[in-house]
Amino acid sequence: MKYNFWLLCLVLNLSLSSQNSTDKADNLYASGNYSKAIEIYKSLKDLNEIYGKIAKAYIAIGNYGEGLVNYKKAIDANPENTLLKYEYAKLLTKTKKYDESHQLFKVLIASDSLNPNYHYELGIVLEKQKDTLAIQEFIKTFDLDLTHQKAIFKIAKYNIKKRKFETAHRFIDKGLESYINNIELVSLKAQAYYFQDYYTHSVVWFKKLLDLGEKSEFIHEKLSLSYAQNSDYEDAIYHRKQALKYSPNDANAIFVIGTYYQSLSNFEKAEEYISKALKLQDQSLSDEYQRLGVILNRQKKYEKAIKAFQKSFKEDPTNIMSEFFILRTKDEYYADIDTKIKMYEDFIKRKEKSPFASFAQSRLEELKQEKFLEED
Repeated sequence: MKYNFWLLCLVLNLSLSSQNSTDKADNLYASGNYSKAIEIYKSLKDLNEIYGKIAKAYIAIGNYGEGLVNYKKAIDANPENTLLKYEYAKLLTKTKKYDESHQLFKVLIASDSLNPNYHYELGIVLEKQKDTLAIQEFIKTFDLDLTHQKAIFKIAKYNIKKRKFETAHRFIDKGLESYINNIELVSLKAQAYYFQDYYTHSVVWFKKLLDLGEKSEFIHEKLSLSYAQNSDYEDAIYHRKQALKYSPNDANAIFVIGTYYQSLSNFEKAEEYISKALKLQDQSLSDEYQRLGVILNRQKKYEKAIKAFQKSFKEDPTNIMSEFFILRTKDEYYADIDTKIKMYEDFIKRKEKSPFASFAQSRLEELKQEKFLEED
């Protein structure tokens, strides 16, 4: 009798010691000391109920390989535990073992077809496998849980890609009913309006992203483009400059800012930005130099304009517009009427088939008439 008593005490003592060790490891895990928690977990005698915790701790330190190994051991020891299978399947997806995760989620769905997250995670796997059936799983998820934000996002994004904007807005609005500040859905709302050319609406929703603390080159760029479409060039400039902070040497963005300044008739700023853009670009700059020349002309900076048009024509010798702009700018710049007459005569001889030949002929006659009147 006394022997049995002491044996019972020993068993209880070992049990309490094991429980204390488990509690200590749990506390270490909860406080973020994952490696120390793993060390204590693995020191326990019976690991069948602990493998899942070891797997989570390994995942927390980024060792997914050991996470997979220990989840497998946990499932072998607890084959009826669907939560372990669910976590294991998600880790298989994360480690790009899509065929295995696909099969396991199928098993989970067979055991509980009304669990929305099983369908959602299967949808993610199918999406990774580029399987068009992914959208069906996201729709099943939504049917089972009308507030499932992640599924709503996937469905709305799919419909935007298909340009089914009314359907996309319907799902987005449904999602925002239960989570009004869902940044991903707000972003989709803004993009949908932008792609529909509803720029006033897109401005409202892109600005909402800024109000929610989201700041990115994409947001500011789309805001700038939306404002520009509504001819709100000052706001367009502001947001394009904000976007430029993320890519300071984006020649296209700098050039676009120059065009906005041109639209505001601020030709000095337009010249500054377009000139800077030209210096950054290493492709054919014919059109850009031509635009710069036009801006310089508007400021009566004829000498600089001529050089800009000449660069434009050098970049693209087929650019007949720039070639003619050179002629017209010299006409404005030169004072000597004989020089002007000779310019037009030479142009007509060289470019008799040019669409600008008739204009050149008309201007030549005007100049000759002016000379006649001066001599008279």
